[in-house]
Amino acid sequence: MNPEYLPWKMLAAEVTVGTGSEDWSLDAVSEEDSPDRTFDVEVTFSTPFAAPPVVHLGLTGFDLEQWSSSRLNLSVVGVTESGFTARLTTWRSSRVYRASFQWLAVGA
Repeated sequence: MNPEYLPWKMLAAEVTVGTGSEDWSLDAVSEEDSPDRTFDVEVTFSTPFAAPPVVHLGLTGFDLEQWSSSRLNLSVVGVTESGFTARLTTWRSSRVYRASFQWLAVGA
């Protein structure tokens, strides 16, 4: 194994965002043919990695409008040595009031 990649480092945390978060728009009333609504969460690592790590996300909680279909997507849209951007997306008539996710970053 290449010693430049050892030892491995892992960082993890949980993030909760919602109606109290600045620029939150996932709870807005939307028409069926409106474009998707997104909310980006910028996460900064407590200590940077030597190279961009692999980031895993897991949705751990949510509060959604009960009168419409539940639609919520969570994805990573950019990773650097110092952090990453997580994107929450909903569409059509779905209304999201809060979402929680855990992340795990593994790298050198």
